[in-house]
Amino acid sequence: MVVTQFVTAVRVRIHVLAALAAMGVSTAATGGAAAEAPKAIDATTLPATVQPAIPWRLGATPLPLRRDGFGMVLTTPPQLEDRRLPTIERLPPPRSGRFEFTARSGDQAIQAGMPALHPDCPVQLDDLAYITVSFWGFDGRPHTGELVIHRRVAGKIVGVFARLYDARFPIEEMRLITAADLAARPTGDGNNTAAFLCRGPLGMNRRQKQWSAHAYGLAVDLNPFQNPYWHGTLVLPELAAAYLDRKRVRPGMIRPGDVVTQAFAEIGWTWGGAWQSKFDYMHFSESGK
Repeated sequence: MVVTQFVTAVRVRIHVLAALAAMGVSTAATGGAAAEAPKAIDATTLPATVQPAIPWRLGATPLPLRRDGFGMVLTTPPQLEDRRLPTIERLPPPRSGRFEFTARSGDQAIQAGMPALHPDCPVQLDDLAYITVSFWGFDGRPHTGELVIHRRVAGKIVGVFARLYDARFPIEEMRLITAADLAARPTGDGNNTAAFLCRGPLGMNRRQKQWSAHAYGLAVDLNPFQNPYWHGTLVLPELAAAYLDRKRVRPGMIRPGDVVTQAFAEIGWTWGGAWQSKFDYMHFSESGK
């Protein structure tokens, strides 16, 4: 099994490197971690959400805002405590039923709906690659997702998602972040697996000249609802507090030593779920930040 996965990953990487040869793909990786434990959140003290109608309507109810601009952290609605929503089909599924991918230049992402890069972004469009990869949904069906990643690591990331596809690790959604997404009020129920986003680190003053690893296309957030960000009183997505209980294992969660952490570790990327001063269970990055 391990040998088969290794051979598959090698073959996938060879093919994607060939596809990106004209873009100058290369490889590199570093790691890092933090210290100091976060303040605990008592979910029983969080303000209760109004019980919505079944089935759950994604993005239907904007949250009241905190002073920091994020939405209020509320208790997880019962419908989302063991979240297994079907994937909304946006791209044609893989015809073969096997793992498939494409790798194109960054300008193709603009044509596919990604907003134009801000002049202050630390990368140019030529630094990025637009990739599509197969994934299994919680509905037990194969789907096609899309990501924008730094072209230097495109081959490695395709190899990671080939591993996840072989393992049938479920992913709900994987699509480009649009201008409408960026302008929308937070609803706390998003679950989009994504990579490139030109922004600074969470919690940093916007006037500070620092960039998130996402702004370089060198980070991936996977199933954010099942694997939320947690620092002090902040949980993102804001309705995902039920998933702070990592002992209650549910589909789509990332666990130490599982196929997800192993696949990213093999390309030298670090998991935010292993940090100490905060936990970013969805997050994998080349820099460890």
